Amino acid sequence: MVLWSRGFAPATIDLGRELPDMLACGADLKNAFCLTKGRHAILSPHIGDLENWETQRFFEETLANLKKLFRAAPRVVAHDLHPLYASTRLALAIEGVEQVAVQHHHAHIASCMAENGLQGEVIGVALDGTGYGTDGAIWGGEFLIAGYGGFTRYDHIRYFPLAGGDAAVQEPWRVALAFGHLPAGVPEARARVVRRMIETGLNVAQTSSCGRLFDAAAAIVGLRNEVTFEAQAAIELESVADAAEEGVYPREGLDFRPAMHALAADRSDVGVRAARFHNTVAEAIAETCGRARSASGLGRVCLSGGVFQNWFLLRRTVAKLGGFEVYVHARVPPNDGGVALGQAAVAAALR
Repeated sequence: MVLWSRGFAPATIDLGRELPDMLACGADLKNAFCLTKGRHAILSPHIGDLENWETQRFFEETLANLKKLFRAAPRVVAHDLHPLYASTRLALAIEGVEQVAVQHHHAHIASCMAENGLQGEVIGVALDGTGYGTDGAIWGGEFLIAGYGGFTRYDHIRYFPLAGGDAAVQEPWRVALAFGHLPAGVPEARARVVRRMIETGLNVAQTSSCGRLFDAAAAIVGLRNEVTFEAQAAIELESVADAAEEGVYPREGLDFRPAMHALAADRSDVGVRAARFHNTVAEAIAETCGRARSASGLGRVCLSGGVFQNWFLLRRTVAKLGGFEVYVHARVPPNDGGVALGQAAVAAALR
């Protein structure tokens, strides 16, 4: 059974060997940090989103309390690769320590590995909304060959344009438009501006985000053009998916443009369309893992990232990964609340 409640905190996970005292500062959203003491990783309580001063002060207060409680004196500090994250700034402000930057999706997979006590390398599938990539793009649909000490980006969802940055997160219709479809209810005047942004590249980032892919699908089927909280569109898309539907949409590897066109053209019930989209993503995951196994010889798959909080997608993906050893989260969240554990595991390996 997979349980993603916060459970007991601070919680400890045995990392299998003695380590120097370290601090992993986690991500910016759903932040939790991680201390190491002896052979144990100590996960903090939920801190929250580090977008405001009060939450950052709570981070510092909680860190001071846990350092005192566990008599920890970190000599190594791990943080996200993103230079503008508040968690990164908090980490870099700590003096007299060794700093280790960890790529966001590598941390997701290392978190799943550490929770499950895995060593060596795995095929890592990290699907979420946003993570800073080594090429400067916004990653979020990543297939890695990964161990604690490093990773290779085996494949990823084909990049698509994200017009307006954070505005596209709040307005999924922008992502739908990036795939060539304007959802009903969006004024043509607003669409014209965004089309021009996409054409010229002005204030447009390239992304492989699976989270944004789900947002676009929700907008295309008419569920949600704007959101008021994180993952609202994706949650609603999952909630209407018809569990009896097994169909899929066409695609070309991890290029989902054909699937989005087929989704827009499909006149079936919204529940059927939502299920077919989920099935298509699950099929793409399984197919890509199969290619990664042929290339690497690895038969273990770790599934991590906030997209795998989608129970419909997770179950369908695991079902399609027959023949693999599949590992998921049960003790720490698959979303950014579990990133700090992965950062600590990576920093330990690099030490």
